[in-house]
Amino acid sequence: MEKIPEQQPGNCLKVVLFGPESTGKTTLSRKLSEHYNGTWVPEFAREYLQQKWDKEQKICEPQDIFPIALGQRKLENTAVNSEEKIVFCDTDLLETMVYSEAYFDGWCEERVREAALTSRYDLYILTYIDVPWQADDLRDRPGQREEMFRLFEQALIQHNRPYMLVKGNLEERIKQITNQLNTRLN
Repeated sequence: MEKIPEQQPGNCLKVVLFGPESTGKTTLSRKLSEHYNGTWVPEFAREYLQQKWDKEQKICEPQDIFPIALGQRKLENTAVNSEEKIVFCDTDLLETMVYSEAYFDGWCEERVREAALTSRYDLYILTYIDVPWQADDLRDRPGQREEMFRLFEQALIQHNRPYMLVKGNLEERIKQITNQLNTRLN
């Protein structure tokens, strides 16, 4: 049975944007990557699931969790091997695990759970639900934002991940994050 590759350690600061759908993770991770001239790791699930939707008009199913996690890890490992001193991940396998458990009644494939729980990052940036929810083909829980946020925060606490919570508009969030990261980079 195929396994998810080991996480590459790299000689860089690894930062993950983390939280429920439509909370600004992609915008923030891109902006931060530009600001620090770092490497940006996109969310593999977004493209994978958009293609599935476009072809089959289906959303995520249990059999999609492993390929999503595998694709995410491959993108991240490639980025970590770059020469940049900081890598911003639009998501990680812990986020994949939280979504799997939320959507599939507590279930997450064991290979994904194991990889998620053994992965390490320098900082998680938990994005709050105080930005407007934006509909698209893949987003489907506008009425459950608080519940989903609690699941993401609980996962960080339960698995002892270093994190900071960001709130406010884009500029306020960037200021909060850069204040934190600048102290880590100096």
